[in-house]
Amino acid sequence: MVWAAEKAGDSQRPNILFVLCDDLRPDAVGCLGSEHVKTPNIDRLAEEGILFHNSFCTTSLCSPSRASILTGLYAHTHGVTNNFTEFPDETATFPKRLQDAGYETAYIGKYHMGEDNDQPRAGFDWFVTHKGQGKYFDTEFNINGQGSQLMKGYYTHVVTDMALDWLKKDHGDKPWCLMIGQKAPHSFYFPEPKYEHAFDEVEVKYPATAFQLDDKPKWIKERLYTWHGIYGPLFDWRKDFPDDSPEGVQAFEDMVHAYWGTILSVDDSMGQLYDYLEKSGQLDNTVIVFMGDNGLLEGEDGMVDKRTAHEMSIRVPLVVRYPQLGKGKSVDQQILTVDMAPTLIELAGAKPMEDIHGKSWAKLAKTGDDDWRTAWMYYYNYEKQFPYTPNVRALRTDRWKYIRYPHGDGSPDRHMAELYDLKNDPGETINLAEKPEHASRVSQLRKELTEVMANVGLTEATDKMPLDEGIGQELPDAKIR
Repeated sequence: MVWAAEKAGDSQRPNILFVLCDDLRPDAVGCLGSEHVKTPNIDRLAEEGILFHNSFCTTSLCSPSRASILTGLYAHTHGVTNNFTEFPDETATFPKRLQDAGYETAYIGKYHMGEDNDQPRAGFDWFVTHKGQGKYFDTEFNINGQGSQLMKGYYTHVVTDMALDWLKKDHGDKPWCLMIGQKAPHSFYFPEPKYEHAFDEVEVKYPATAFQLDDKPKWIKERLYTWHGIYGPLFDWRKDFPDDSPEGVQAFEDMVHAYWGTILSVDDSMGQLYDYLEKSGQLDNTVIVFMGDNGLLEGEDGMVDKRTAHEMSIRVPLVVRYPQLGKGKSVDQQILTVDMAPTLIELAGAKPMEDIHGKSWAKLAKTGDDDWRTAWMYYYNYEKQFPYTPNVRALRTDRWKYIRYPHGDGSPDRHMAELYDLKNDPGETINLAEKPEHASRVSQLRKELTEVMANVGLTEATDKMPLDEGIGQELPDAKIR
């Protein structure tokens, strides 16, 4: 199917610019509701393109989510179920499909699948990355397999400059696909100097839900004083911990300010990329995707980090500019990370991937799609390296969210379930799971969760998960933070 060429009447296949941020909450972007973080360049993409109000990751963890974006598959199928697993080279991806269709492809920036591997990966003609998380200042990049090279400067700008250098190369008559992996706004948060004090005057308090935990599972309270709780070290912004004093909120405020500051540099980068595409005459024939790999908790239910099935952990920003899809549009349906690969393949007119879990949203964005999903499954597996989140199996419908926490050995779930009415309680403040009047709904949603899981190949026999060994209090190894 050559959607862009045959159906839109444009014989020129589009270029693709995919900018992927790390741990970016949607409400830290202007057009998606930020009160304080001004992102005019990202907002311009939304004004001239499509703003997705309900986009989600299927596993809120960097490596699994990135692999799902590339493959259109849930983590149990592509195999990258944690942050330490190498992406399997033989697995089909949308960049490979684009290569086969005559595209020149590149990846520049944080790849983060295979902690100690900075070598080129299959599917990309040009590949620049680094080992591990990289640093906000002065990271060593391996430029297309030529060995590590220290690149002085602020990560966001170094990566943007390398991306612009690649874009300016002669690509012949080939369309191109460039993926940029920004480190920002992943912890540990360090803004560039000009943005270090951008939010000094903004007061930030713990969210109200941090103290509304009486009807929540006990593991959430147990997490409060850990690496992933609001009274813990807060990614080194709190030096003396745990600290549950009222004064301890200052460290929380400092952390949030720094997180926001890194996003301002990302917006600057988007402006540079936009300007180059406009000046080079490629803007309107380029699909520009701005997206996050997973969400981030900033105090909701007393938690920081991600991994859980709560809204700010699973929500990701998604903004797309491509005139053939429309201008100034909003999409309210639920879009998943697994939908990106089939969509970009369709827009490029490349060969579709078979037996994947995602679905192209091109038709939905252009004309609407009455058959679009109304429910989907989220899941996460307990990690011994980060023992602060249980096994999670959850169903999110357009209105309801049901979360269960399997023990991992087939015995009854280890923790109380959660049920939220997202229409009337979008902040997930009231857990309805054990209310007698909702017993039939819990039963129905649990059955639907089982069915949705089976549709992606997860059954009682195939859904293998670690044993939930409980919430740990120790800090994770410094090398993997």
